[in-house]
Parts: sequence; structure tokens; C-alpha cells
Amino acid sequence: MAHIETHTSIDLDAPMLVEGLPGVGLVGKLAADHLVTEFDMTYYATCHCEGLPRVAIYEEGDHAVRPPVRIYADERRDLLALQSDVPVSPNIATEFATCVTGWLADNDVTPVYLSGLAEEKDGVPEMYGVGTGDGGALLDEYDIGPPTESGMVSGPTGALIAEASEQGLGGVGLVVQASAQFPDPEAARVLLTKGIEPLAGIDVDTDKLVEQADRVAEARERLAKQMQEAEEESTRARPLGMYQ
Repeated sequence: MAHIETHTSIDLDAPMLVEGLPGVGLVGKLAADHLVTEFDMTYYATCHCEGLPRVAIYEEGDHAVRPPVRIYADERRDLLALQSDVPVSPNIATEFATCVTGWLADNDVTPVYLSGLAEEKDGVPEMYGVGTGDGGALLDEYDIGPPTESGMVSGPTGALIAEASEQGLGGVGLVVQASAQFPDPEAARVLLTKGIEPLAGIDVDTDKLVEQADRVAEARERLAKQMQEAEEESTRARPLGMYQ
């Protein structure tokens, strides 16, 4: 039976949950993973939702294995983070969303859903917010702007937002411009600093994400150079000697 199983007793008072499913630019996963690491969050619950792959996740320096979709908690900050090491198939997105949203509603949790918008950026990535239930009031309170054009959030995160809306659960969806081809730590940092920090009332050190962004940028430049060299090599004509 689909359910979410808690593993430890933690005193939470109407917590906020940051959703970190893999998606465009891996922005949600990068943001949620960063929170789990930065705040040394406690492994709190497991998602036993229908359709999730039966795989065992292990970490460096630890004998323990864990399921692929987990929830971590920070009691002091009243914060939860949904961490996923596997993509959730669109084929089971509806079942997954029903499983998760029921638990959120039962535990008075306000979800913050994260999604990347695949489009070119000019400077700092832009971010906007959408709300379910009374989530729009939260966005207004913290001056998080609405979309500047019509759009759609699809996949598992879209299913979660749709289910929250259908159930009248108050929640927030943050959408940020992000790379369609590469992990985008810069976009994840915008989600954290301009969205999650004010909404959750927390301070997050994002220096490590900045360093990741620099490394990703360098990797992109190397890839672009390699592609250019490959193109030059493929279009260059030259004579071949007898022994070449």
C-alpha cells in the first residue's frame, strides 16, 4: 500500500517542505540536496509510493542502504526536504503525487515545489512563483513575482502542484530560468536565496553552490571548445601523404 513511513520522532510545527525531484537543470535536486547537507538534516521518512523503482542507495563511508526517495527534517528550522536520487517517471506521476500530497495535508506541511524553465538567461536567472490554496498570499507577502507569460509545469512536479491545487492544499511553486542541457547550480542558488530563504525564514550559505556553478561553467567552456575543434577537424580538407 502506498504510504510515507517516518523513522524517527521529531517535533515539527507546521513545517515547510522543499521538493527536490530531478528536472530541468536539476535545480530542485541541487537546492534540496544543498539544504540536506548544509543543515545536516535528519533522515526522517521514506516514500513508499507506487511505481517508484526498487533500488538501494548507498553513500560513501556508510554501510547503510536507503530507498531512492526520502524526506529529511530539521527540527530547529521547521524544515523538510524531499530528496530523490532517481527521476520519477511521468507514467506514475499521478500516483506519486496522490501519495505525497495526502501525507503533506495530514501533517500540516506547506510544500515549496521547484522547477526549471529551459530558456536562455541574460545575467542572473529570473524566478517567479505560482500558488495553490492560500499559497498566493505567501508569494505576495515576500514579494515573489507572478509569471510574466503563460506556461505549464509538467512531469512529477507538475502533478504535485496539480494535486495540491485539487485538494486545496496551500503550497508554492517556484520556477526559475535554467539550462536545458546541464546541471545549473546558479539557478538553484536563485531558488534558495530569492525563494526558499524568505519563505522558510532561514539563512543558507550558498558558497558551495557558487563554486559548483564556476566548475560547471568551466566544463561548458571545455565542451564548447571540444565541439568547435571537432567541427574544425571534420570540415578541414588536407592532402594525405603516402604513409599517413
